[in-house]
Amino acid sequence: MFAASCLLSEDQFLCSICLDVFTDPVSTPCGHNFCKNCINEHWNSDDQYLCPLCEMVFYTQPELHINTLFSEMVSHSSEQQAAKPGEVPCDVCTRTKLKALKSCLVCLTSYCETHLEPHLTALSLKRHQLMDPVENLEDRMCMKHDKPLELFCKTDQTCVCVLCSVLDHKTHEFVPLKEEYEGKKAELGKTEAEIQEMIQKRQLKIEEIKHSVDLSKEAADREKAEGVQVFTALMESVERSLNELIETIEEKQRTTEKQAEDFIKELEQEISELKKRSSEVEKLSHSEDHLHLLQNFPSLKAAPPTKDWTEVSVHPSSYEGTVVRAVAQLEETLSKQMKLLEAELKRIQQYAVDVTLDPDTANPWLILSDDGKQVNLGDVKKNLPDNPERFSPCVSVLGKQSLSSGRFYFEVQVKEKTEWTLGVARESINRKGKIIPTPQNGFWTIRLRNGNEYSACNDPPVDLSLKAQPQKVGVFVDFEEGLVSFYDVDAAARIYSFTGCSFTEKLYPFFSPCFNDDGKNSAPLIICPVNQTE
Repeated sequence: MFAASCLLSEDQFLCSICLDVFTDPVSTPCGHNFCKNCINEHWNSDDQYLCPLCEMVFYTQPELHINTLFSEMVSHSSEQQAAKPGEVPCDVCTRTKLKALKSCLVCLTSYCETHLEPHLTALSLKRHQLMDPVENLEDRMCMKHDKPLELFCKTDQTCVCVLCSVLDHKTHEFVPLKEEYEGKKAELGKTEAEIQEMIQKRQLKIEEIKHSVDLSKEAADREKAEGVQVFTALMESVERSLNELIETIEEKQRTTEKQAEDFIKELEQEISELKKRSSEVEKLSHSEDHLHLLQNFPSLKAAPPTKDWTEVSVHPSSYEGTVVRAVAQLEETLSKQMKLLEAELKRIQQYAVDVTLDPDTANPWLILSDDGKQVNLGDVKKNLPDNPERFSPCVSVLGKQSLSSGRFYFEVQVKEKTEWTLGVARESINRKGKIIPTPQNGFWTIRLRNGNEYSACNDPPVDLSLKAQPQKVGVFVDFEEGLVSFYDVDAAARIYSFTGCSFTEKLYPFFSPCFNDDGKNSAPLIICPVNQTE
C-alpha cells in the first residue's frame, strides 16, 4: 500500500491552502484534498462554497469525508523526519529537507526514502554505488580525473581512482578500498584494545596509588598518635621536674624568710624594751629629788636583758647544685621514657628483609661467606672479571636485594671492628676509582673510624656522639618518605636519620668492612637475622 506513496511527488503531500504537509486530510465531493481545518476556515470566510482548486461551486456546505488511504500515505510520508543538524539532508527535496537514507557515488547526490526509490527500481540506476549518507560527496571523487576514489595506493598511502592506477601510479601496489578498509579497521580494533588495556592499567594504578595513600594515612595517624603519646609523656615529665625544682627553691626561700622574720621580731621587741628603759633613764637623770634618784638608780644601772647578736646572721639559701640535681633527675626520667623507642624499633623490624651479599659487586680483595652473610678483607686479591657492577679499588659490596618502593630493614653485626661503613646506595652509583659516599653521590651511610669516631657521611660529615659503641646496627629505609635511619639495636636507640631524601631509582644495601688495620679490624661484618625486641 505504501509503495504507491513513493511514486508521489513531494508537492502532492502539501495542502494547497496552508502549503504545508496535510493535517487531518479530507476530500471534497470534487475529489480534491485539504486539511480539514483549512477548508472549513476558507468556506467560513467566503459567501459561497467554492473548491479552491477547481472552483466548483456547492450551493450548500458539502459533507467532508476523511480520505483514509491518503491519510495513511501522508502519515507514512511524515515518518521521514526532516534532517536535523549534523545529519545529511536529501539533495532533491525542494522545501523541507528530509533526512537522507543513502548517498550515490555515481550521481554524487544524497536521497531520502522517497527520492531513493528510482535507484531501487530502475535497472539503469541499480548499478550505481550506494552507501550510507555522507556530506561533501565531491571529496570522494578524484580531483584530477573526476572518477570515484575506488582504490588505495599502498606505495603512496593514498586513495586513487581507476585512471590514477594506470596513469600516475602505474608501477605502484594497489588494493581495493574495502580491502584496505578491512585491514585498517582491524588495526583500529587492535589499537582500541591496546588503548583499553592502557586505560585499565592506569585505572589500576590509580587504585594502587589511592590504596598507598590510604595506607600512608593510616601509618601517619598511628605515628602521630604514638608521637603525641611519647612527647606528651616527655613534656609532662619536664613540666613536673620544673615544678619540683621551683617548689624546692621556693621552699628554701620561705625557710630563709621565716628565719629572718623571727629574728626581726625578736630584735624589734628588744628595741622596744630598750627605748622604754632609755626614757626612764632620761627622766631619772633630770630628777631634782635626791632620794628618788638614788633609790631607782640600781634598777636602771643593771644590764638590760638582751642577748648577744654579734654572731647572729641570716645566710642566703644556697641553690648551687639544685638545678644540676634536677636536670640529672630529669635525665634519668627521660631515659626511662626513651625506652619507648623500643616500640619504634619493634615496628620497624616488621619490615625486615633477608639480605645477602652480591658477589658480582664485591671488590676482589673481599672474602664473602658461602651463605652471603659475612664479609671481611682478605690477604690476597682474587682474579675476578672487572665488570661494571664491581667496586674497584673501594673495598665495598652491595646486597642482592633492592628497594624501589615501600620499606625495608636489615641488621649488621659490627662487633670487634674499629672501622666500617654501612647504609644504602642507589643503583647508578660510581663503583670505580675514588668514592665519596654522600647523598649527592647516591650514598646514605654512617661510619666508624679509629675505633670510636662515629659520623654520618653527609657533606660536610656530621659527627655523632654515642653513649655506647653499637655492637649491632639496624638500617631502615622508607622509600616514599625519603627516610634512612640507623639504630643501635641492643640499646634500642636511634643513631642518625637522613630525612627529606629524594629517591628516584632502586636502592641497595651497602657494606664496607674497611682495611684490616694490622689485624685490629679483621672481624667481619655479619648480616644478622632480625629478632624483634620483646
